[in-house]
Amino acid sequence: AARAVKDQAFREAPDSPIPPDKRNVVLPLAYFPVDPNYAVPAVLRLAEERPVFEMLTSSGEPRRMQLVGVLEFTLQGETRSLGAFVPDGTEQITNLFVPFADQTTGKETYAAGRYLDIDPTTTGYYTIDFNRAYNPYCAYNATFECPFPPSSNRLTAAVRAGEKAPPA
Repeated sequence: AARAVKDQAFREAPDSPIPPDKRNVVLPLAYFPVDPNYAVPAVLRLAEERPVFEMLTSSGEPRRMQLVGVLEFTLQGETRSLGAFVPDGTEQITNLFVPFADQTTGKETYAAGRYLDIDPTTTGYYTIDFNRAYNPYCAYNATFECPFPPSSNRLTAAVRAGEKAPPA
């Protein structure tokens, strides 16, 4: 249902990232089938201080992000981790930004990686649902600036869940 709502918003919203002349080519968005094996429990290991990273972006301008911590989880039988970020200067965390790349990046999925947005919890325990992985807006329109996943967020597994690359 969430996928259909997103398609409708991208087709009809005046601020859609997909230019009107490309909507019939790009929509509906392409996804891997939903797979419960890609919704995994995780623990967030908080960073002692929130170090600032300059994340490279599609425009070439770095974006200042703070590392909140590292999500540790098991996927495809192996322990893995992904950094969780917020924009530099964030005081109250309302969303963890988790950009990532994997073995499908540039083949089945967008060449610059994909994103996850994860709501914070008070327990430190999370579910990472890769079925909700989505493309940055620059995948549809080069006028958008999108941060690239840092090298620490490049998984050695093929994550065949979530959004696929849009047609060229």
